[in-house]
Amino acid sequence: MNFEGLDPGLAEFSPAMHSTLDPVLDAHLNPSLLQNVELDPEGVALEALPVQESVHIMEGVYSELHSVVAEVGVPVSVSHFDLHEEMLWVGSHGGHATSFFGPALERYSSFQVNGSDDIRQIQSLENGILFLTKNNLKYMARGGLIIFDYLLDECEDMHSLLLTDNSTLLIGGLQNHVLEIDLNTVQETQKYAVEIPGVTIMRQTNRFFFCGHTSGKVSLRDLRSFKVEHEFDAFSGSLSDFDVHGNLLAACGFSSRLTGLACDRFLKVYDLRMMRAITPLQVHVDPAFLRFIPTYTSRLAIISQSGQCQFCEPTGLANPADIFHVNPVGPLLMTFDVSASKQALAFGDSEGCVHLWTDSPEPSFNPYSRETEFALPCLVDSLPPLDWSQDLLPLSLIPVPLTTDTLLSDWPAANSAPAPRRAPPVDAEILRTMKKVGFIGYAPNPRTKLRNQIPYRLKESDNEFDNFSQVTESPIGREEEPHLHMVSKKYRKVTIKYSKLGLEDFDFKHYNKTLFAGLEPHIPNAYCNCMIQVLYFLEPVRCLIQNHLCQKEFCLACELGFLFHMLDLSRGDPCQGSNFLRAFRTIPEASALGLILADSDEASGKGSLARLIQRWNRFILTQLHQDMQELEGPQAYRGAGGSFCSSGDSVIGQLFSCEMENCSLCRCGSETVRASSTLLFTLSYPEDKTGKNYDFAHVLKRSICLEQNTQAWCDNCEKYQPTIQTRNIRHLPDILVINCEVNSSKEADFWRLQAEVAFKIAVKKYSGEIKNKEFTLADRKEPRSAEGLLCCSSTEELKNVWLPFSIRMKMTKNKGLDVCNWTDGDEMQWGPARAEEEHGVYVYDLMATVVHILDSRTGGSLVAHIKVGETYHQRKEGVTHQQWYLFNDFLIEPIDKYEAVQFDMNWKVPAILYYVKRNLNSRYNLNIKNPIEASVLLAEASLARKQRKTHTTFIPLMLNEMPQVGDLVGLDAEFVTLNEEEAELRSDGTKSTIKPSQMSVARITCVRGQGPNEGIPFIDDYISTQEQVVDYLTQYSGIKPGDLDAKISSKHLTTLKSTYLKLRFLIDIGVKFVGHGLQKDFRVINLMVPKDQVLDTVYLFHMPRKRMISLRFLAWYFLDLKIQGETHDSIEDARTALQLYRKYLELSKNGTEPESFHKVLKGLYEKGRKMDWKVPEPESQTSPKSKTGLRQGDWVG
Repeated sequence: MNFEGLDPGLAEFSPAMHSTLDPVLDAHLNPSLLQNVELDPEGVALEALPVQESVHIMEGVYSELHSVVAEVGVPVSVSHFDLHEEMLWVGSHGGHATSFFGPALERYSSFQVNGSDDIRQIQSLENGILFLTKNNLKYMARGGLIIFDYLLDECEDMHSLLLTDNSTLLIGGLQNHVLEIDLNTVQETQKYAVEIPGVTIMRQTNRFFFCGHTSGKVSLRDLRSFKVEHEFDAFSGSLSDFDVHGNLLAACGFSSRLTGLACDRFLKVYDLRMMRAITPLQVHVDPAFLRFIPTYTSRLAIISQSGQCQFCEPTGLANPADIFHVNPVGPLLMTFDVSASKQALAFGDSEGCVHLWTDSPEPSFNPYSRETEFALPCLVDSLPPLDWSQDLLPLSLIPVPLTTDTLLSDWPAANSAPAPRRAPPVDAEILRTMKKVGFIGYAPNPRTKLRNQIPYRLKESDNEFDNFSQVTESPIGREEEPHLHMVSKKYRKVTIKYSKLGLEDFDFKHYNKTLFAGLEPHIPNAYCNCMIQVLYFLEPVRCLIQNHLCQKEFCLACELGFLFHMLDLSRGDPCQGSNFLRAFRTIPEASALGLILADSDEASGKGSLARLIQRWNRFILTQLHQDMQELEGPQAYRGAGGSFCSSGDSVIGQLFSCEMENCSLCRCGSETVRASSTLLFTLSYPEDKTGKNYDFAHVLKRSICLEQNTQAWCDNCEKYQPTIQTRNIRHLPDILVINCEVNSSKEADFWRLQAEVAFKIAVKKYSGEIKNKEFTLADRKEPRSAEGLLCCSSTEELKNVWLPFSIRMKMTKNKGLDVCNWTDGDEMQWGPARAEEEHGVYVYDLMATVVHILDSRTGGSLVAHIKVGETYHQRKEGVTHQQWYLFNDFLIEPIDKYEAVQFDMNWKVPAILYYVKRNLNSRYNLNIKNPIEASVLLAEASLARKQRKTHTTFIPLMLNEMPQVGDLVGLDAEFVTLNEEEAELRSDGTKSTIKPSQMSVARITCVRGQGPNEGIPFIDDYISTQEQVVDYLTQYSGIKPGDLDAKISSKHLTTLKSTYLKLRFLIDIGVKFVGHGLQKDFRVINLMVPKDQVLDTVYLFHMPRKRMISLRFLAWYFLDLKIQGETHDSIEDARTALQLYRKYLELSKNGTEPESFHKVLKGLYEKGRKMDWKVPEPESQTSPKSKTGLRQGDWVG
């Protein structure tokens, strides 16, 4: 210890703290540990310095109680007191973890965490311990069993972790980001960018996250958004340690000197109320670690690596008399931790020893520790040894429990029979080609299975997929054996399990581990979810649809643009297309085409979903083309799409339309030619029954250039005559849409036959190339079949494949069309497709396939395979690549590209194909310009005929009142019920929700949150609805029958689209919404609002693991207001929410005093339990505020 400049009497202080300690070996340790270990000059061993019974520990003064070896010679890297049990955990530089029980430090468990990296931080949870190494997070039970092992990227260098709540973890390190991990699903949920890389220490209070950086800075970050709120530049060199308590932050570190970095003996102390530094604290040791130990005062413990420890007040002067010395076995102290009870300190040194200092003879590590489970004692040593080499040794020497039951070894032989594993069936192709010579059969190897490998199944084939067999009878009309064809689990129809909390506790992330948004299936006519996803992942369609906005009330293009905007904002959370499907149900053409399904038909799967989705595909393209083609008037928004289309055309027409010539040739020689266009094609299959091989390009050309004989009117003959009708192509579309029309067993057999023929040709060619050794290593990686299908190394992936990934189309000079399958190898031979487009040659790549899943158990479903492009991955994940995904409502899973074209016709039938021209995105301007302007907030006429100006309940915004970023807006919404909830009663008496009630927004109110007109509504819209309302919920909504009817209503009645645009504008401009229960409001309105723009009083006045409190009770308790007497009023509710938010800021001092606000919440919950959460009647007890008459500062009592 360096005593220069200190009191000379200090040299006598440290030895006086302890009595003389004799070098005694701990009786619990193995003496063999001392082998090859040198002793210090005084002869004290490395592993243990047990305290003698004669040593007296003074109450309130820290003294060494016990020392023990964790791992001889290996430095201790981290120590941690268990927060749930009386245990101390230490981790070593060798990746080994050891736990010690109780103040006697009895070894409890010891196991290897990582084979190469040191353990950098330990965090105890209720069921286990989290260990952080360089690029690995491991969760293990206290006995050493692995619960999960989460590997990070190899480039990561993690140093710190912070448990923000019971299931969320933040991990930081030397990189420029901090990861958020969900411990329930064990996956990364968020990646926060860090402006200053090198987050090595993290702390948390009720106000901020605190991040310590290697650069010497400490940043204060928002608890919700992780954005930097404030920053302290503590040290010029580097940060060593810091701690936070109350309103103080203390830090130690290194400062830059001429000779390099030097340990700074001034601790930097900051006041978190004023966000500024106060007088630095000079200490007499070289600080390496520090902790607040708030027992009686907010004192600091400052530790140096040489073993000096000093206690001092952060706002006082350091006294040299408060220094004591830890006697490390090694030269340096490596780690330091304080127990939750503040009664124990733990030090770890560079020689693997752990030192426990306490302020009492019998300390406890936690205020309330649970009982620790110990392993059962081993009784083997107490039994007599048996010599098995003696044949006459009596086995009765082995003690067995006395029982009167029959032993398992007495199982009668009659009840058992040998059950050998059944041999796999012989391939049908082998049996067909087998030639017998005597009793031996010979057959050529069809090469359908890998050599010397047999698939090993633990279950029988009829139980292969979760004990659920598929299809008793094939819906396409052919009887099949039900146990032969199974539906894979990810293709089955997914359903939402509802609880009493609705969707709040349903784990959508279990079904979708990507950042793309799924769609919820419980809405009527949600069978089209897969097609909505296909349109969304077409980049030109996504951008140009969002640029469209018109004044038509039920415009599918507008609603689809709103839905695409939600899908853009989502980070993996599912969306719902309720508004889009509502507009879809109002269109007469959709009903005439049979596209509107009743709930009973949709649930039972009546009708062919394949036919239905193909009709829907044709309808939506036609409807979008018409919606974007119509001109609405001077106030209609044209959007960015208007610059691409000429008069009478639309961007949908540009993308999907194919110009054609239809020629009719009569037998009299008269020919009629007329021009037309189509948005999609339907496959027409040949009538050949000989099993001839047709590639897909041939069938596609036959379907596009269709030729047929039919009766038609001839102007020359002036009567109906047999004519030959042909179709020629003038201009090819940018997106080729194909309806497969596999609606019967005839078409299904054709697909199956062509897939079998293509597979045989591919296998034959592949095996021939192997036999002749005529292929190179590159060919092995990409062999090609006769149809141009890419093969993989295993021919198994080409089973049930007939569809090519790319096709090549060429317009000939005589108005003909050449179509052929296309592969990357063809591109190397003929040159890039881009260069050939000048000569009328185009290459189309498969982008999506929509398939019908035949499942008699659930009625079938529709799913989509979509090739998601680079731009979508760049926006969502920050990476640039392409990947095929399966979209099954809210289930999204990456798949292999061959899976997208494999169609087992017994359960997976193709319905729709989308082919896209190469380099399509470069042909269009893909900038999205928000078409919603501020004029939507100005005054508008009501739809109600009887509304009077005297009944106006709101004042529209003036031009000088337009909201700005961060402005407060009070919001409340009321709803009515369109469909009742469907539920069933279980055998145990509990209710299970099958389908939730369908709600529709009926009233939306927005009030000003600041300014001279604060609290005055500027939106109070009643939403007109054409759908039948089954329950107005008047008691809860205040909506009465007739309020939503334009003929008799006296309210300010508007369309849902009009009010939706107002809210969208407020969201886009960046206002903050204040309300009570806004999550449900936005869900029913069908809006996606960023979390940092929502201030919900439900969560502001809520304690973890406690009930949510109603707005009525909060208003009575805090504001002395009686609201929601007979019915609810949305203006009153929105104003009350704003006042509650102001009260929250007042009580929490703008969030700076979370502890005092926590006491207020405890008083709130205690009062609520006493009142049974009911507001008293007017003549009974008043609110606490008016009764007690306390001053403002007395609220925390």
